[in-house]
Amino acid sequence: MEISGSLNAIGYGLSAIGGGIGVGLVFAAFIQGVARQPEAQRVLQPLAFMGLAFTEALAILGLVFAFVWKL
Repeated sequence: MEISGSLNAIGYGLSAIGGGIGVGLVFAAFIQGVARQPEAQRVLQPLAFMGLAFTEALAILGLVFAFVWKL
């Protein structure tokens, strides 16, 4: 039995799912932190956006690797 096709799409799909879960966890922690201590919003908000940026950068990196290894 021969398996044909590319695993690049599966790899990118998994990295996109991971990015979605990561963004959800980052903002869930941000909302929970602000709900517990509203005065800490000014400190937590930049950290939440930095976490969002890092998580999305990893998802974009997965897309880049999917295209690079397809060659």
